[in-house]
Amino acid sequence: MAAKTTGRYTLGIDVGGTKILAGLFDQSLKLKAKWKIKTKADRGGDVVIDRIVRAARELVKDQSLRMTDVLAIGLGVPGVVIKGRVFNAYNLHWDEVAIQSILRRRLRVPVFVDNDCNLFTLGIHRVELRGKPQNMVGAFLGTGFGGGVILNGELFRGHNYAAGEFGQMTIDKNGLKTAHSFRGSLESLASRTGIVRHLRKAVLEGEETMLQDELGPHLTGVRSRHLRMALAERDPLVKRIVKEAAEDTGIGLAAIISAFGPEYVMLNGGVIEALHKVMLPIIRKTATLHVLPGTIEGIKILPSTLGDDGGIHGAAIFAKESLAARPRR
Repeated sequence: MAAKTTGRYTLGIDVGGTKILAGLFDQSLKLKAKWKIKTKADRGGDVVIDRIVRAARELVKDQSLRMTDVLAIGLGVPGVVIKGRVFNAYNLHWDEVAIQSILRRRLRVPVFVDNDCNLFTLGIHRVELRGKPQNMVGAFLGTGFGGGVILNGELFRGHNYAAGEFGQMTIDKNGLKTAHSFRGSLESLASRTGIVRHLRKAVLEGEETMLQDELGPHLTGVRSRHLRMALAERDPLVKRIVKEAAEDTGIGLAAIISAFGPEYVMLNGGVIEALHKVMLPIIRKTATLHVLPGTIEGIKILPSTLGDDGGIHGAAIFAKESLAARPRR
């Protein structure tokens, strides 16, 4: 049974479009337990808030603890976060939601909120890389394409708190467009949403893929694992489109490398987890071809080993450090 000492634990919660993952961390920020539930964002933004509250309470209860045993909660969410308010989190049906104050009121624990990719990047930097790089970026290829930036050892959010939105970088002004991103943006080209959009367009134009047999003619419900399966079976169409997505990612990373000169570019997200063996060599080669000669030397482009846990680690670190930085009353 877990110890019941008031205020000894920190929660890190990562909210995605399909799942909410909560982690319980001890005083040394060692992960003790996890709890995962579906987001059910299709039921509306208020339901998402209810699900976050439920995830926190269920995790604490499962460890024979109470919310009074929790020192602080860190929350990573999609969208731009300014002073605890979330803007443009379209996949959660949130726009200008005061999530920090709402959760503080409902859970009666200090809550600190930031963009999910920022906190993923922080988790990778502090836990996986042990805080050593002074400059690094995280790029997250999942349903969308997100990012985060570490400069001089600290998270860099930019003037409008939206730094690291790499998915909105346009690399082909004539390229396809997906919902909530610009035409020819990295998100439209290299996220799972973009890859699926390219597949459907090709099928409409008469090409074929083995995925039609499993998912139907409209390719309903394509996940990263389906793409991995098709690649394993050497499906020509999927192979070509995944290759193009990897090349587009490499071009985007080249621009990021030219802008920031990071020591590490760390990749994460469902697409990378499923497809990195195929995509990573192409990403590295393409990035090298699109920077000035020699300027990529020594820069490591690597898949993160933390998987989904990167976000909850970063959220817990952010919560504990934010609490310590608050002025004492």
